[in-house]
Amino acid sequence: MTRARRAGTILGLTLLAAVVVFPLYYAIAGSVMEYRDLTRFPPALFPSGFNPASYLQVFESIPLARQYLNSLIVAGTVVLAVLVTSILAAYAFTFLEFPFKKAVFALTLATLMVPAEATILPNYLAVSSWGLINTYPGLFLPFLASGFGIFLMRQFCLTFPRELYDAARVEGCSHLWFVSAILVPLSRPAMGTLAIYTFIVTYNQYFWPLLVTNTPRMQTLQIGLSQLSSVDERTPNVILAGVVLAVLPMLLILYVFQRQIVRGLTSGAVK
Repeated sequence: MTRARRAGTILGLTLLAAVVVFPLYYAIAGSVMEYRDLTRFPPALFPSGFNPASYLQVFESIPLARQYLNSLIVAGTVVLAVLVTSILAAYAFTFLEFPFKKAVFALTLATLMVPAEATILPNYLAVSSWGLINTYPGLFLPFLASGFGIFLMRQFCLTFPRELYDAARVEGCSHLWFVSAILVPLSRPAMGTLAIYTFIVTYNQYFWPLLVTNTPRMQTLQIGLSQLSSVDERTPNVILAGVVLAVLPMLLILYVFQRQIVRGLTSGAVK
């Protein structure tokens, strides 16, 4: 690669990175700006001063700590359940033989084509009839299994050496022992990718928590952030402060597990 071509590649990637990072930068900068900086024309790209009071106002406007906890409890429960159900189903679809195996797997894949909006009403009626409105089970119960998770883990299990499974079974290894002691440790890249994806999707849910909760102390963080805009029309910096606080857990997860994400996405690409 010539120097000119390399320089052009670096410049192009730098511009793309700037486009991706700019919204996050402006949210952080805007959260400490004064109201006049956010509303003037042309817009201010740098704060004229440091005003951390917007973060304190977020905690005063909504029960942020409780909503943070709610979001983490729901997202963590869904992640754990999806990992367990996905790896067990993937094991069954890959290594076991049972009647109508292909039909059951095809039916599982068919759930990926059902729009989420089509399941909202049946899920709500079920949760409501069980008396789970405004409870933690009502928030996470419809999402404890994932067709996408089963498909992802099944595709990963197809690359698993069949000889290792046969050897373990000859040695008297039970199905559960094989999954927990052999399959799970060797499936960490795929499971890590699935866990991060599931966490982000569940953490960012808005419509379902809005539907099944009716008190601020049971609502999740995304609903609380939407309520900041109705507190005062002259508080765009408070809204941005809430957005920054909401994004922090996802940024932390992506930073800590970035190597796991890359390993999961490239797993099987190189022999």
